[in-house]
Amino acid sequence: MKIAVLTSGGDSPAMNAAIRAITRVGINRHCEVFGVYGGFQGILNEQIHELNSRSVSRILHRGGTILTTGRSEEFKTQAGLKKATKILSDRGFDALIAIGGDGTMHGLDELGKYWNGRLIGLPGTIDNDLSGTDYTIGFDTAVNNALEALDKIRDTAEAFSRIFLVEVMGRHAGFIAFHVGVATGASAILMPETTTTIEELAQKVTAAKARAKTSVLVVVAEGDELGNAHVIEKALSEKIGEGCRVSVLGYIQRGGNPTHFDRILATRLGAYAIECLLGGMHGGMVGEVDGNLIMTPFEDTWTIKKPLDQWMLGLLDELSS
Repeated sequence: MKIAVLTSGGDSPAMNAAIRAITRVGINRHCEVFGVYGGFQGILNEQIHELNSRSVSRILHRGGTILTTGRSEEFKTQAGLKKATKILSDRGFDALIAIGGDGTMHGLDELGKYWNGRLIGLPGTIDNDLSGTDYTIGFDTAVNNALEALDKIRDTAEAFSRIFLVEVMGRHAGFIAFHVGVATGASAILMPETTTTIEELAQKVTAAKARAKTSVLVVVAEGDELGNAHVIEKALSEKIGEGCRVSVLGYIQRGGNPTHFDRILATRLGAYAIECLLGGMHGGMVGEVDGNLIMTPFEDTWTIKKPLDQWMLGLLDELSS
């Protein structure tokens, strides 16, 4: 079997671990494995090169992706999909494995309408917002990166008895904000899955100060309905009559060496993708749910809303009191 593998959309830690597993397991199962450089656009540009075991040496610990990534407007068009289909067919590929988020799963789903090759997705996104897997590749590392930063910010917050709003990534999902907020004992967590008014936030912050807290941390997902951290800070400062500080963590969350958890998860899913292809399973995203490796149809990964832990959500006010 001749297999192409690519990474698409935003990079996430341990994408390299997945590429390594796909390549080495694939070769050992008598497949030819080719890397596509630059995401889906790399297919259209024919930036496709064969990989071998040495190609993926010493990448298990590295963040980012050796195949590079990107977003392709051309690939979203009918002409682009037909062009990709012709290139993959002319070059004799049997299968394509793509690692990425919901945009990547959309791309695979659309390609499947034109190309009759086997398609499999791997959940590579720090947002953890894809259904069909408990955790996505890179989420654990991103949370630990943010956690380390917030622990350091709290030192300054306590030294000056200040209120800090810390913005983390999450345009459409608050998994990073939720996990980091709980793990750092934040006084409030703002995220797309919940609704909080400025008045409610002001009450929480004021109550925290009244309890003689030496610092107050508010974790904000960038996609919260109130706006980003700077917008919220302005409204909150006016409401409580006290200036707040803002720290936007940004892309630092996506970089660095992947954690043990992400390396193992990426390796398991990469190897499982090869086993699925050789076993005749395709047309979906591989994931891990309750410790079991499964495949979920592409469309279900973004149409089924992945919930936060409702029990933990109910404990937030008690934990921050």
